[in-house]
Amino acid sequence: MRYIRYAFLACLGIALVSIALANRGDVSLALLPETLADLTGLSYRIELPLFVVIFGGIIAGLLIGFVWEWMREYKHRAEASRKSREVHDLERQLKREKRRADSAENKDEVLALLDEAS
Repeated sequence: MRYIRYAFLACLGIALVSIALANRGDVSLALLPETLADLTGLSYRIELPLFVVIFGGIIAGLLIGFVWEWMREYKHRAEASRKSREVHDLERQLKREKRRADSAENKDEVLALLDEAS
């Protein structure tokens, strides 16, 4: 299984390197379109190789997806945490009742009734 994983990672690495070599040309990224940039005065531009833009888009998409999924599953994690606390409390109550039952068996019936009354 380990060799299959290494083979997959090697193929993925070769594919990513070939994409990067094929897309080395510089592209200009602008913050806003020219007409809007002239209006606002924000004419920020940067020159980057195309493969950086492609890989950056992929990474940004993955991060946004992970954060979106984490936020979407919050209610499930909260419910599981609540159920875990409830189970813990019930187990503690069960242990307490078992101890009480064990101590009641060892006592005289009259003393057990007096303990329950108080």
